[in-house]
Amino acid sequence: MKRKRIVLGICFTLLGLTGIHWGYAAEEREGAVRFKMFRYNDQQGIGMEAFSMLIPADWKFQGGIHWTLDNPAMPAVAAFRVTNPGGAEELEAFPNQMFFWTNNQMLLSTFPIGSRYIGSEVRPPAGNLNDLFAGTLIPRFRGRETDLRLVKVTPLPELAGQLAKGEQAPPGGTASAEGGKARIEYRKDGREMEEEIFAVMELQAFAMPSMMGQIINVNWMADYLFSFKAEKGKLDARAKTFQTMVHSFKLNQQWFNKYTQLTDYLIKAQIQRIQNIGQISRIISQTNNEISDMIMDVYQQRHGVYDRISSNFSRTIRGVDAYTDPVNSTTVELPSGYDRAWTNNLGEYVLSDDPGFDPNIGSRQNWQVIERQR
Repeated sequence: MKRKRIVLGICFTLLGLTGIHWGYAAEEREGAVRFKMFRYNDQQGIGMEAFSMLIPADWKFQGGIHWTLDNPAMPAVAAFRVTNPGGAEELEAFPNQMFFWTNNQMLLSTFPIGSRYIGSEVRPPAGNLNDLFAGTLIPRFRGRETDLRLVKVTPLPELAGQLAKGEQAPPGGTASAEGGKARIEYRKDGREMEEEIFAVMELQAFAMPSMMGQIINVNWMADYLFSFKAEKGKLDARAKTFQTMVHSFKLNQQWFNKYTQLTDYLIKAQIQRIQNIGQISRIISQTNNEISDMIMDVYQQRHGVYDRISSNFSRTIRGVDAYTDPVNSTTVELPSGYDRAWTNNLGEYVLSDDPGFDPNIGSRQNWQVIERQR
């Protein structure tokens, strides 16, 4: 299993992109939707911008990266939520779940199910996607919800196949990957909710000879864990907003470079737990600012996975359109289904299908029309 994992569940910090509060939900006023760019600065660990992402202008962001370092292969875990304060819509990303299992009964007597072994939770691997969602992920993330119902589990074989491409099984072992999503329903705060949770399950098993016979160790994980939720009957109508957020997610290459080097350092040193954040800073200061070809290849592969996740979801909705942004000299993908789009110098975007709508009316910002690419 790849050692270099970027946990999607990480928090954003808004860097001066406050704009003007218009006092309405992003999906409402006159058919317009407004996005702004959030940038997350990883202050606890690496000390630089980790990634950026478009979110609706008046949605709220909660979460953050947590550096625990008890697992050298994944020294940072995190989670975030992007929530509509005027409704029940929410994008949530969950921390990757790493597990270990073995038939070594002596080891299991010391590390029973539920304990942690070299940073991974000791737990038998899920037999299939249904077991993963019903037996592990849904109880873990939504087990406290009222009237919880698993409606459907849908395999996403193309996503899992692309993710596993290039993966090598350990000597004498096997490797596999399986992707899918689960739709659930439940009651929360008096509302009937529906939610789709996405996940990829990866597994590596390898055999080791011993005096007691052959020992089989299994490293397995659930990653690319995120969900879209809304009131029942409204999830599909909000899909293009969720898609835009996921599709716009972009890692900072320098942050990825330093994270990868730090992970290699911890693995080679076999560090199981470092609690002093000063030691993290010392290690990071020794890393190289240059992005090696190997790290760049992994970076591109990770982004390819994000694109495939978004593309898979977009097949059920109207998709995205590419626009030329003259203010920021970039190409940006925004949800389709709108006739016109504008941007300002804060990196915010407004879309509307109302021919009489003009974001410059009543605003002190200078909104410029951006053109859809043909």
